[in-house]
Amino acid sequence: MQEIAMPATRLLAIAALGLAVTGCESIQEVPTERIGSATLHFANGLPAGTAQLYGNGTQVSISIALAGFSPGVHGIHLHMIGKCDAPDFTSAGGHLNPGGKQHGTSNPAGSHMGDLPNVTIGDQGAGTVSATLMGSRAEILADIFDGDGSAIVVHAGPDDYKTDPSGNSGARVACGVFTAS
Repeated sequence: MQEIAMPATRLLAIAALGLAVTGCESIQEVPTERIGSATLHFANGLPAGTAQLYGNGTQVSISIALAGFSPGVHGIHLHMIGKCDAPDFTSAGGHLNPGGKQHGTSNPAGSHMGDLPNVTIGDQGAGTVSATLMGSRAEILADIFDGDGSAIVVHAGPDDYKTDPSGNSGARVACGVFTAS
């Protein structure tokens, strides 16, 4: 039997869709439309994964599929500027925080829109994670697709879910800019 090779970006997109669907408990919860996406790259320009934004009624969810990372736990955040200049991706600005809240889901003062769950990267260098973004669909889309756009950034270390403003997650190692579908 001959094996057919599939491009890494297609595999990542399939993994992200599968992740989005498997996180749903009923058919009514399956995302009904893709509303945006980002292709992440490492500082050397190599592809690092995809992030897909899905809509389901008034909610927006994100599914992220990553490959080529060092094994372990990595923080992921939405950043306020849609720009990913290597090598350090600081052009993406700080975390997306339209409500002016503090960082971290474990922070007693609450979290901001840019806070996402950590991703665990396995021994093969790949991992996936998904989450429902906090806020109404209209607010989320207005903030992600505003005049200067927004980015998704993967960090070298895990987010501690409490240290303001960045979660103490270390250097930015991959970045992607969101585009509307």
